[in-house]
Amino acid sequence: MEELEGRVSALEGQMRSVRQDAAAARVLAGGADRDVAALTTRMDAQTRLMQALRETQVEDHAAIFELKGDVGALKGGVHGLEQGQGNLEQGQANLEQRQANLEQGQANLARGQEIIIDLLRRRNGGSGPASAG
Repeated sequence: MEELEGRVSALEGQMRSVRQDAAAARVLAGGADRDVAALTTRMDAQTRLMQALRETQVEDHAAIFELKGDVGALKGGVHGLEQGQGNLEQGQANLEQRQANLEQGQANLARGQEIIIDLLRRRNGGSGPASAG
């Protein structure tokens, strides 16, 4: 009987130890549960952050694509302006050449008029102001 009492006492001691271990395990499990919940919250926040970043990148990509088109159009406009400037410069050179030709034509006309007047005066006997020269 003593042996039985000793064994029961030993089992009771072991049960106390098992209960303490179980209580400690419940505390640890509760802490792990809180840690998992906090980690889940952080992961959800990270997921939302990554989704927002992706949306921003998609919007930025679209804006960059639009800007590339605008820059291409501006380059085309500048090229057109450069061509227009070249055409204006060529037109100005053509006008200057025409003006020089017109001045030469006027000089030729004036010379021709002088010759005609001189011939007319000679025919009329040299009278008039042109015969003095």
